[in-house]
Amino acid sequence: MPGNLTGMNLRLLAIAAFAVFASVAIAQPVPDPHEGLPAPPEGLPAPPEAAPPEGVPDPHEGLVKPPEQLPKVQRGDRKYNIDFLFGALKVAPDETSAKAVEDRIWAVWTSAGNETTTLLMGRAKKAIDDKDYDLALRVLDAIIEIKPDFTEAWNRRATVYFMKKDYTNSLADISKVLAREPRHFGALSGLGLIMQEVGDDKHALDAYRKALEVYPRLKGVGDKVKTLTEKVEGRDL
Repeated sequence: MPGNLTGMNLRLLAIAAFAVFASVAIAQPVPDPHEGLPAPPEGLPAPPEAAPPEGVPDPHEGLVKPPEQLPKVQRGDRKYNIDFLFGALKVAPDETSAKAVEDRIWAVWTSAGNETTTLLMGRAKKAIDDKDYDLALRVLDAIIEIKPDFTEAWNRRATVYFMKKDYTNSLADISKVLAREPRHFGALSGLGLIMQEVGDDKHALDAYRKALEVYPRLKGVGDKVKTLTEKVEGRDL
């Protein structure tokens, strides 16, 4: 080594050498920890998803969502059809008939009106089913950008935000839904769930009551109203 190298030069050489060694190490392929192990036999079932701990309620359980298979949308004026269906929903004599009317309302709500939006809504649904919520949000953002008057896109995005526990953005989207369709029982029940999650039982009760005014046989909501009424207003003497 030349004798005229100073201490500073030696430190610089050491740093340069370390950088070279580091770059070489980064470039090396990462060994597979499974390499050399026998492959698992084919045909084994996939491991089950982890279940929530016993005694802990699933906050997503009460979400009111459209059915997997939607009935065909009736021809005619959209507003007349939806008003007629809400009238039928309010006087449905039993849960079976009420559910049939509910499904028809969802069919009207989710009818996008054009192929592009319908395709994107399908992609958003798949992302939600796969629990890829970030992808679902990107797709729904695009739908809202393309068609801001499509109420169901706002509702679907509110649902995704709820699943991510982003209640601020979920509430913002719910307000957009209810401004366009105050009878949206899915958004009203979602509002009730969020209010319960944040400990605001009074406003949760208000939201559930409004949902029942629209849809008296909405599954599970009657029980929530009964429980919260006793909690917020006390038992009748």
